[in-house]
Amino acid sequence: MTERTARRDAVRQEAPTVSVDDLLNERSELRKSLADLKRATRSAVVRRREEQRLKPYQAELIRMQKHLEATQQRMIILFEGRDAAGKGGTIRRVTRYMNEKHYRVVALGKPTEHQRTQWFFQRYVEQFPRGGEQVLFDRSWYNRAMVEPVFGFCTPEEYENFMHGVVGFEKDLVRQGTILIKLYFSVTKDEQARRFERRKTDPLRQWKLSEIDVQAQDRWDDFTHQKYEMLRQTHTSWAPWTIIRSNDKAKARLNAMKVILNSVPYDRLDPNLDFVPDLNVVVSGAHELEIMNAQMLREGRFTA
Repeated sequence: MTERTARRDAVRQEAPTVSVDDLLNERSELRKSLADLKRATRSAVVRRREEQRLKPYQAELIRMQKHLEATQQRMIILFEGRDAAGKGGTIRRVTRYMNEKHYRVVALGKPTEHQRTQWFFQRYVEQFPRGGEQVLFDRSWYNRAMVEPVFGFCTPEEYENFMHGVVGFEKDLVRQGTILIKLYFSVTKDEQARRFERRKTDPLRQWKLSEIDVQAQDRWDDFTHQKYEMLRQTHTSWAPWTIIRSNDKAKARLNAMKVILNSVPYDRLDPNLDFVPDLNVVVSGAHELEIMNAQMLREGRFTA
C-alpha cells in the first residue's frame, strides 16, 4: 500500500458516518426553511402592495388637511372598538404623511384623583382642536360606555349620567362647527384571539398586551351588550356611528380613510380616485343595530 492510499483510507475512517435518515431529515428541514422564506417573502410583498395602495388616499388626506387649515375648521375623529381591533394601526396610516403642526393623536390614560372630581368631559375638552386642526382620539369619552361599566371602573349612576348627557354634548359640539367622526372598529372573537396570541409571542408586540386584554375574550358578551346600548342610545343624525369591519386590516384602513375624506367637501386632489366605501367593510350604526336586533330575534342573543 502506498503512502497516498494509506492517507486516503485514514481520512475515510475518520470521516463521520451519515445515515440515510439524517440526510432525509436534513432535506426536510431545508424544504421547511425554504417554504418559510417563501411565505415571508410573499407576506412582505403583499404588505408592500397594501401600503402602496393607501398612498393616493394619504395624499388626499394631506389635501383635506390643507382645506381645514385654510377654512379654520375643527375636526375630531374618535377611534373606538374592542382591543386588537386595529385602531392604532389605522391611526398611524391616516397620519403618516400629515403635517404634524395641524393634527394631534390623543390617547388619555387613567384619570388622576383630581380629574375624577371634575366634570367627566373636562379632560377631553382640554384636548379639543383649535381652528384648522384635527384631533384623533385613540379611545375617547366612550370609555365610559364600554370599558368602564364592563370592568366596574364607574358606578351605574355615572354610566347613566354619561349616556343621558353625551348626546347633547355632541349635538352642541357639532352645532358650533366641529366636524365629528365616530368610527367603531369591529373584529370577530376568533380574530381577536388570534391577534392576542400573536402579541404573546411577538417581542415587538408584547407591549400591546395588557391585563384588560387578557380578560377581553372572557368578557366578550359583556362588551357586545355595551356596544349595542352605545349604538342604540348615541347613534344620532348629527353624530352618527360608522362601523368598520376590521378582520382584514388593510381593507379597514383603506375604508376608514374613505369615510374621513367623504366627511369634508374639499377639492379632490384626484377626482378619479375611488372614494366609495366597500359596503362589506363600512356599515352605518343604524344598520349595525338592525343586524344585532335580528340576531337577538333569531338566536335569543347577540352572535357577533
